[in-house]
Amino acid sequence: MTIAVLNQAGQLLRDDLPTALFPWWSFTKPVLAALVLRAAANGAWDLDAPLHGRPYSLRHLLQHRAGVPEYGGLASYKSAVRAAEPPWSPARLLREVNSDRLDFAPGASWNYSNSGYLILRQKLEHLHGAGLAQIMQAEILTPLGLSARLAQDAEDFALLHWPAAGYHPGWVYHGCLMGTAQDATRLLQALLHGDLLPTEARKAMLLQDMRGGPIPGRVWSEIGYGLGIMIGAAPDAGRIIGHSGCGPISANLVAAFPELPGQPIVAAFVQGGDETPAEFTAVEVAAAVAKEQAGKPL
Repeated sequence: MTIAVLNQAGQLLRDDLPTALFPWWSFTKPVLAALVLRAAANGAWDLDAPLHGRPYSLRHLLQHRAGVPEYGGLASYKSAVRAAEPPWSPARLLREVNSDRLDFAPGASWNYSNSGYLILRQKLEHLHGAGLAQIMQAEILTPLGLSARLAQDAEDFALLHWPAAGYHPGWVYHGCLMGTAQDATRLLQALLHGDLLPTEARKAMLLQDMRGGPIPGRVWSEIGYGLGIMIGAAPDAGRIIGHSGCGPISANLVAAFPELPGQPIVAAFVQGGDETPAEFTAVEVAAAVAKEQAGKPL
């Protein structure tokens, strides 16, 4: 397990493994959402207009309300990953999941959909005329001075702190950023408190659309979702804003705790494919840091 902690102002309070690289899994989604929101703010898109030939909008996709079926539980997908096959093309993935047959009418329900975020990736790549790695580098990572990057091949995952065991990042169809724990906290700090997003776009991202919870066995007393970002709560920690993620190698929670003293931002990465230990650890660390910060004189 490794931890990095910032305060709201961006001061580094802890970094267990400053040079170790980890896959960020679904913590990539807030970055995709930021890119979509920036494009919309610049007039490229209307978030609420139906996509060409589809009944759902960009906002539906960002909220996981489009009804696009999820591929994570697909038997053929899991079998191909276990067999260490080369990743399918995005077109094949969408065929396998039968993406045109929606699980529900757009806006009528909520279902977490990595497939929906693949469609967002494709829209961004078409808009920019470039691959997602290049877009993220130019629009987000380089301006922030981060060394994180989009993992694209087996050679990238060979550099990870915990062995990739043959898993190829191409199986993460919306894209998987990789980087240090500190970079993850700095990215979230920039999203929430920097100038990556215009004020109205940040407000839209943080508007809690889905509400639910608690989740048995998990840290959450409340769970929710905005646009590409999780918004929930935990006992003794209050509100939590960020994103968890997991894959066969590791799991994580990168989250801000705005109701705690010092408003810590914590990245917790654990080995193994269960985000639950990372979530509990992040909350415990945030509470401990807040207690320490509260005891310091102004």
